Amino acid sequence: MKTRVLDTWAILEWIGGRQPATVVAQLLAEAEAGTARLFMSAINVGEVYYFLRKNHSEELATSWRESAGTLPATIEAPTVEKIWEAALLKGRYPIAYADAFAAALAQKHRCPLVTGDPELRSVADLELDWIGRAPA
Repeated sequence: MKTRVLDTWAILEWIGGRQPATVVAQLLAEAEAGTARLFMSAINVGEVYYFLRKNHSEELATSWRESAGTLPATIEAPTVEKIWEAALLKGRYPIAYADAFAAALAQKHRCPLVTGDPELRSVADLELDWIGRAPA
């Protein structure tokens, strides 16, 4: 069964209806059908909320907050051990702290991280399911 971790970037593209949204929508449909397993860090779920609230509207952020739990994805709260692993990734690579949680979760499940965030290309031993633009 296909297993993937969704990062904040992928979800924001999906919410915004931009081109990568079709890939995310397909993954969500596969998970709903039981042919794929999706995970998302609770840290990234919160990051989507604050980004929507800060850059769009309280209404959109509230809608995300109310619907995030209905996604066909397992939302995992990090354990203390995973917090240390994410902090180590953040210390080693030029990535955002929330991205470190998505990366650590993908490493935990030994599966690709669905993203188009170029920062994440720098992380060693992280398989990416790249849905962003090709590098220039």
